[in-house]
Amino acid sequence: MKFLDIAKVNIKSGAGGNGCVSFRREKYVEFGGPDGGDGGKGGDVWVECVEGLNTLIDYKFKQHFKATKGIHGMGRMRTGAGGEDVILKVPVGTEILDAESQVLIDDLTEVGQRICLLKGGNGGFGNAHFKTSTNRAPRHANNGEAGEEQWIILRLKLIADIGLLGLPNAGKSTFISSVSAAKPKIADYPFTTLHPNLGVVLHKGADFVIADIPGLIEGAHEGHGLGDRFLGHVERCAMLLHLIDLSEEDPIKAYHVIRKELAAYDTDLAAKHEVVALTKADIIPEDLHKDLVAEFKAETGTAPFLISSVSRQGLDPVLDYIIEKMSEEVEPAKQDKKAEPPEIASPWG
Repeated sequence: MKFLDIAKVNIKSGAGGNGCVSFRREKYVEFGGPDGGDGGKGGDVWVECVEGLNTLIDYKFKQHFKATKGIHGMGRMRTGAGGEDVILKVPVGTEILDAESQVLIDDLTEVGQRICLLKGGNGGFGNAHFKTSTNRAPRHANNGEAGEEQWIILRLKLIADIGLLGLPNAGKSTFISSVSAAKPKIADYPFTTLHPNLGVVLHKGADFVIADIPGLIEGAHEGHGLGDRFLGHVERCAMLLHLIDLSEEDPIKAYHVIRKELAAYDTDLAAKHEVVALTKADIIPEDLHKDLVAEFKAETGTAPFLISSVSRQGLDPVLDYIIEKMSEEVEPAKQDKKAEPPEIASPWG
């Protein structure tokens, strides 16, 4: 299935049915009277978060979604049937934005969350509704209300605990394939990874989800390479794992390039807890490892791990550290979130 993380769609709720003008004319009903029924309500437009989806590909070839109209009222006091709702099913982590103003309407982060974006128009009153003691035979009815229409943007941000960052060919895909069951495409040319991948890591009885995104290059925030829009998939992550290729001509410069791109994208993202690992350590003689770590720490202020995803050298210490920090930072944050009173999102205020 092709990965698609953003889609622009047009939604429209159903119009209400018109009220009916009708009178009882049976010969056995002495005075007759109005008996026009009300029109039915138009269908609503909902967005619902469901299991089993990890892409917005369903909205690539169909961009218009319209709820059905309410049925007109009929004689004998018959109210028209309501229109059918339209439900847009989206994966966990989908944001809904107004396409014109770019204002965030809602953020669906749990299965079962749903929001009514547009309400269907109310049905019009039939003439029976207007009968009074002084107006015994009203000959007018209301038309149904028109439906609402809006363009929205659906934007998927993957939900993961750890975000994997680095330049192209830093070894991110090899790392995620070594520590999880994920099977991303791995090759020796830049930009092998063209869309994010998720992997579930099981280590010493603990588990966490890691997200691998396409590599960043210098100037990504200006549109160079694949740009920086994929950074949206690590915005929700509690921690960042920054991989740096030791075969790079200047690993320290490579570190600063990614840090600069993070800061240009979002200062909050750049402020997240970061774990740095120097990859492909098996190509460097072991007697130089300590000097590499010391030099890197002196230049950046960060002590890196040395790993090789192919030989699995140094992977356990990195995973141990991540799990330790997850228990310190992520779990208390989850408890605080649970303690907060739930908010009900509504686009109507």
